Amino acid sequence: MNNEVILYDRASLHELEWPDTEDGRYARAYLEPLILQGTDRYIRNVETTLLIARIGGLLLPLTVNEGEYDNAYVCSPYTHYVRYAKQELTLLNSPLLEKSLSVMLDVFGYWMKKSQLNRVVHINNWLLSTNLFPQLSGEQAAAVMNKVREHFPNHAIVVRSLCPSLHSEMIAALHSEGCKLVPSRQVYLYRANDPSFGNAKARWLLKRDYELLAKNGYTFVPAEDIADKDLPRIAELYKMLYLDKYSYDNPQFDEAFLSLAKQTGILTLYGLRKDGRLDAVLGFFSRNGVMTTPLFGYDTTLPQSVGLYRMLSACLIRQSREKGYLLHESAGAAQFKRNRGAEADFEYSAVYDRHLPLGRRWCWSSLDVLLNRVGVPLMRKLKL
Repeated sequence: MNNEVILYDRASLHELEWPDTEDGRYARAYLEPLILQGTDRYIRNVETTLLIARIGGLLLPLTVNEGEYDNAYVCSPYTHYVRYAKQELTLLNSPLLEKSLSVMLDVFGYWMKKSQLNRVVHINNWLLSTNLFPQLSGEQAAAVMNKVREHFPNHAIVVRSLCPSLHSEMIAALHSEGCKLVPSRQVYLYRANDPSFGNAKARWLLKRDYELLAKNGYTFVPAEDIADKDLPRIAELYKMLYLDKYSYDNPQFDEAFLSLAKQTGILTLYGLRKDGRLDAVLGFFSRNGVMTTPLFGYDTTLPQSVGLYRMLSACLIRQSREKGYLLHESAGAAQFKRNRGAEADFEYSAVYDRHLPLGRRWCWSSLDVLLNRVGVPLMRKLKL
């Protein structure tokens, strides 16, 4: 196995021989425009330097940051562990606990900035809520991490989106190289590729959800019927849900990103239409037998009784079952997903910081201890 790792930046991108594989073509369609034109041209709140690491026939995007504390959480640990975390304290349903933790996060956040938490390189960072991995062995993951560490001696090195049930070999290899395993969130996996997936209740709920389409006069719109004129509406629907309702610290996809996604197929776009109006949309991609949906939105001004979220989720699960993919459903709507057969797992970031001075390492060590000893047990107890 060839474990030589070569890094390419904007200046040397012309030297890269893009692999003529499904993953290689996907990487070129996605990454080349972002490298050449800048990430903030497509995702408004992502400012980062994008590179590519090649190992064998595999391409992994790297994002390099020095600070950028206003970035989306996909490349800002500060945003993920402080700003976004503060916004989610309401899920605890305990005003006193919320207040105490909010103050703690403010203090912790101040010292995180002092210790340059955001001076970081993320490996395999596609700037989406969930990063899917190619068929990368643990040995290859360690080789990439070591190459990046040598090339960026003043940055923490981070690999996001690692789940024990999906990436046990990579986790073990990175841990043996000295990486901390810092929890990031509880996620939900639909094993819709398993014929025995879900109990009778889950299957009944999904059937009922799907039947809402006909009941409420909606038609399922496949990718080939999504038109360019739909893109502003898709951007609006995503904004309504992921930005207005949840957080502006989520990636803020520009219409340029949606146009790129539609033209190149880096996201497969589906929707729900009624009377000619698009009221819900999802965009998924797949890799190595797993699919996930970084784009999900619906018209939140319509009554909840219409069931747009339920219908869209049922369509998504049906797509994963038809394609034979495991569905990674990210975080959120925990009880809803559990009721329909999803299994909980924890997502971790593997963090290498041993090469940094003590004043830079303490924050990652603190996150490691606090989240593994307090955060994970609390999320398990509350089923968040």
